[in-house]
Amino acid sequence: KRVFLAKKQALHGWFGNYNSWQEAQAKCSGYDSDVIFKKVRESLLKVKNEQAVYERDSVLFNQIQYSVPLLEALKTVSVNNDLALIDFGGSLGSTYFQNRDLLYSIKKIKWAIVEQKYFVDRGKKDFESESLKFFYDIPAAINFTGKRAILLSSVIQYFEKPYDLINEVINHGFEYIIIDRTAFIEGEERITIQIVPEFIYKASYPAWFINETKFKSAFNEKYRLINEFNSKFDPEDVTEDGKRVYRKGFLFKLK
Repeated sequence: KRVFLAKKQALHGWFGNYNSWQEAQAKCSGYDSDVIFKKVRESLLKVKNEQAVYERDSVLFNQIQYSVPLLEALKTVSVNNDLALIDFGGSLGSTYFQNRDLLYSIKKIKWAIVEQKYFVDRGKKDFESESLKFFYDIPAAINFTGKRAILLSSVIQYFEKPYDLINEVINHGFEYIIIDRTAFIEGEERITIQIVPEFIYKASYPAWFINETKFKSAFNEKYRLINEFNSKFDPEDVTEDGKRVYRKGFLFKLK
């Protein structure tokens, strides 16, 4: 049975309840689409060159939309006015450019983005600076930042095996783990297809709706939850079978 979000007439959103990642993926254009990459790069270059104010998910805005809980988390993980952070799945620097002006009290920033190869290749060429660096994997990024903190924003739900990713991150032993914009559902977890609005770009890809209790329990052995917060940018929704869908963020500290 296909399960749709409540807005049935919409041509975009999260659709279906699939038995496997492969079943959903077979019906998608994918996340590694060249269309996505080009749109993100074009938008962020305008932000970098001060031709635009703010970018999120490749969409440009004329005013920056800040997440106060995320900013507080970034300040919490800074030490002696130094911030050393790995931004896993951080695109070409969206969160860095969003928050850099409000991190003025931090004297030194080491912001390492770990991404897919073509994002890293282009990031090194077009966006890299003394503070912002791009890496192909977490161990290489650790050589730049150390193990102070890692951020995963709107990324975990797009992995076929999200708990494998969580365990990999945990096993690195970061002092802090920041989670943001992660999709949860009341009740049983499910695999859906996300269809992106065509005014952004034409793409679709599998995505998880995760059970929050199960998600938090994955951290319990080694980490303590010190804060949790609702995502400012992603409103709640309801599936056709009545399950609440919502996005949250968390700040975990190594025990």
